[in-house]
Amino acid sequence: MEAKQLGNTGVMIPEIGIGVWRYSGGVEPLRQGMEYGAVLIDTAEVYGTEAVVGEAVHDHRDHVFIATKVAGQHLRHDEVLRAAEASLQRLNTDHIDLYQIHWPNSAVPIQETMRAMETLVDRGLVKFIGVSNFALADLRGAQAAMRKYPIVSNQVIYSLHRRQIEADLLPYCQANAITIIAFTPLDSGRLARRVEYPSNPKGAKALHMVADRTNKTLSQVALNWCTSHANVVAIPKSNSASRVIENCGASGWRLDPESIGLLNDAFAPEPDDD
Repeated sequence: MEAKQLGNTGVMIPEIGIGVWRYSGGVEPLRQGMEYGAVLIDTAEVYGTEAVVGEAVHDHRDHVFIATKVAGQHLRHDEVLRAAEASLQRLNTDHIDLYQIHWPNSAVPIQETMRAMETLVDRGLVKFIGVSNFALADLRGAQAAMRKYPIVSNQVIYSLHRRQIEADLLPYCQANAITIIAFTPLDSGRLARRVEYPSNPKGAKALHMVADRTNKTLSQVALNWCTSHANVVAIPKSNSASRVIENCGASGWRLDPESIGLLNDAFAPEPDDD
């Protein structure tokens, strides 16, 4: 498994991790993924999956990078602290590697939220601070509120089919050493199926062509395209151990420039795409 630096921290994380939103696969797929190098596991207090993550990593905690999130409705100072403590209990661990704000909440001053996040780092309960679903303006506001520690990541939707971050957010993060954690990188599984991509036949044809040319699966090609971008790691979700292992096979090789260009053209965002 290839690794990338988290922000500018010096800490390396796998370019393919595991997401557990709407996850019901139990511990085995997570453990299989860990064996194949997917030791970044991302969860959240609202997912209801922190306990299964804690169970899966219990005997391997020192080798696993756990990311979780505080919900957007819990961003008052004391609420953040309580949410983190509850996540620690469910994860059965003494620290969270990456604690993220799940989504911005304009009703709560960002300074208040980030003060709580930094308090968690001061107390040793959290190692690094990230955000999720933050547009560029939100991200800049959160950065301006920080006093001691950097924001090291922004978890956002990114896939061949959803490329809106390329307009401004991705270049900004690349220029400022902020890791993009791409969720739903397979477009809820649609990019992994050998059928006509219903909304983009041209894209489906190109994806099949590149998969055949590289002798890789559709999901491996789609994930490799994601991680071919600097500062981007991906966290696909699967309830199947075999699918998790397949996703891990998206790392350790790289699409050639011709294939990337073909996919970029076939999945080019429409002018009115928002």
